[in-house]
Amino acid sequence: MKERISAIAFNTFREAVRDRVLYNLIFFALLLVASAPLLGQISIGVQRILLVNLSLTAISVFGVLISIFVGISLVSKEIEKRTLYPVLARPVGRGEFVAGKYVGLAGTLAVNTLAMAAGFYLALFFVAHTFTRADANILVAIYFLLLEFFVVIGLALLFSSFSSPLLSALYALGMFVAGTFSADLRTFAEMTHGPEKWLATVISYIIPNLASLNVITRVSHDQFIPAGLVGYNTAYSLLYVLVTVCGAALIFARRNLK
Repeated sequence: MKERISAIAFNTFREAVRDRVLYNLIFFALLLVASAPLLGQISIGVQRILLVNLSLTAISVFGVLISIFVGISLVSKEIEKRTLYPVLARPVGRGEFVAGKYVGLAGTLAVNTLAMAAGFYLALFFVAHTFTRADANILVAIYFLLLEFFVVIGLALLFSSFSSPLLSALYALGMFVAGTFSADLRTFAEMTHGPEKWLATVISYIIPNLASLNVITRVSHDQFIPAGLVGYNTAYSLLYVLVTVCGAALIFARRNLK
């Protein structure tokens, strides 16, 4: 089983790397990160804050775009090109196929995030000419961004298992936007009463808690990220990914591919 999932994951990784859209997004992300030092020089004394905010935001935006627009094509592209049928004709289950697709794209995002993080630290060294202990705290924010990408990939894969690519993109994007405001939704649920409170509470637990993963502003101001938050975000993200991938596998297993 592991061998079959690994083979599908490797093929997915190779296909994603060769995708022109993927290269374009990485190019623009690295370009934006590289331009950060120039923007930082406009305001004396806040170069580092601007650099961290702009660069990590760029990594987040382009990583989410890759997660959505490549993630929604993981299943639909295989069906359209009819390359799925030879794979399933072998001793490969549909659940293994979905899991392999997820692992492949997650690995692609991990490599891309490391590349963009390396570009960011080069830009940071260009501005500060040295590294401090506070710069290591930024790695936590980058790690949280990677967890965010993993969650979004799971959502894109879930929606693509039963919907068209366009609707899947809209659903995944909508869940991402709603997830960034999950804290506000929980606050709203605490302030309301009756059916509105119940509905807001249910929705707040369905959408991903992406607000907890956004610590860009905190690390740009050298605020310490507690280990408890790292543990919580890791466990929560992995659990959410497990639920979405299992849901995608169950739906895809019952889908009529004829």
